[in-house]
Amino acid sequence: MPAPKPRLSASHLVAMERNPWFTSIPRAQREALLGAAELIHLRRGAMVFRQGDPVHAAGGGFYGLVAGTIKISSLRQDGREAILAVLEPGNWFGEITLLDGSPRTHDATALEPLDLLVVPPEAFAQQMRDVVFANAIAMMLAARVRMLYGLTEDATLRSLRARVAHRLLVLARGDATQSVQLRRTLMLPQEALAMMLGVTRQTLSKELNALARDEVISLSYGRIELRSVDTLQALVRSG
Repeated sequence: MPAPKPRLSASHLVAMERNPWFTSIPRAQREALLGAAELIHLRRGAMVFRQGDPVHAAGGGFYGLVAGTIKISSLRQDGREAILAVLEPGNWFGEITLLDGSPRTHDATALEPLDLLVVPPEAFAQQMRDVVFANAIAMMLAARVRMLYGLTEDATLRSLRARVAHRLLVLARGDATQSVQLRRTLMLPQEALAMMLGVTRQTLSKELNALARDEVISLSYGRIELRSVDTLQALVRSG
C-alpha cells in the first residue's frame, strides 16, 4: 500500500497565501493546484533543477516554495556565478520549461532546507486547460518580463549607485515575490548582492558604504537596513 502524501501544515498554507500571485487566483484553481502537488523536502545545497535539464527530468515540474529560500543562478565557464533572483516562501516557479518544452535555462539551488511543492508536468498541462489558471500563468509571465526589462534598463542606462538602490528596493518587496508590503530589513550577504548586480564584492562595498555614510542604509553582518526608502527611490529616478 503506497504511503500517503505529506500534507501541508497550517503554517505552510499561510506562507503560500502571502504570495500576491497565488492569492489572485480563484480559490477553486488554488485548491486544484495544491491538490495536484506533492510535498517534498530538500537539504541545503540541493539542486531543484540544473541548467540544461529536460522538461521530463526526474522530479521535474512546476514548483511552489513552501519553506526555505532558493537562488536562481547561472554559472559561467570561468566559474563566476550570477544570481538572477532569490525566491522566498509562497513563490511558484519552473513554468517556462513546461510551456515551451525547452531545457531549464538556469540552476535552482536550495540556500537552506526546503519544503517544496512539485506539480508534475502532466498535472500542470491538465491545469493549463483551465482558462482561468492559464490566464493566471500569463499574468505571472507578464510580471516577470516587466522585471527583466527593469533589470536590463538598470544594466544599460543607470549608474551603479542607482542599480544598487533599485535592487535593494526590489529585494525589500521579496525579489520575485514583489509584495505590496515593503520590509526595511534585508537578510542578505553582500557577496550575494554583488552576484545579483554582476559586480565585484569590493565594488559593491564602496557603494554600500557610501550609502551608509549618507544614512540611507545601515550595514551589519549579513544584514542591510533601509533607513531612507525615499532617498533610494530618488536615486532610482535620477538614474
